[in-house]
Amino acid sequence: MQWMTGVAPHGHPHGEMRRDDREITDAAEINEILNAAKVMYISLADNNIPFMVPVFYAWDGMSLYFHSARSGSKIDILKRNNAICFAVSIEQGVVEDEVICNFEAKHRTVIGLGNAVFIEDEQEKIAALNRIVARFSDKAWSFPQANLRSTLVLRIDVVSIKGKKHGF
Repeated sequence: MQWMTGVAPHGHPHGEMRRDDREITDAAEINEILNAAKVMYISLADNNIPFMVPVFYAWDGMSLYFHSARSGSKIDILKRNNAICFAVSIEQGVVEDEVICNFEAKHRTVIGLGNAVFIEDEQEKIAALNRIVARFSDKAWSFPQANLRSTLVLRIDVVSIKGKKHGF
């Protein structure tokens, strides 16, 4: 995985950041943001048509995990094209200025590219679901077999990842 630079799969550039003074180059800070945010936005492409959706997720330091119903637009697209872009952002706000056109977004954001993998192994699926649930509850949960059968769990194998912040 290339943490900060490089060319992602399918020729999509994820190279130099235009405002390098805003780039987060510390992997620990990127991990902090990924562990703090609760919702991840994933972007998919199908026949040159973009599709974006928010999902709950978990991060294990190398891969991201999210769950889904077994069918729907997101799943249909991912079965045809597993390339995925993701973004999380925390501490959003506005950086005001004396000139209205100089207002900017205050944020700490992580954006990355990867490939979605459908998890088939039940133990890996349960481990991923436990990671996701642990972000919202301290309680230990069990997953009924009917729910496990009706739920897909996907892993994003991260290829490229970057962080950016402004207003801090």
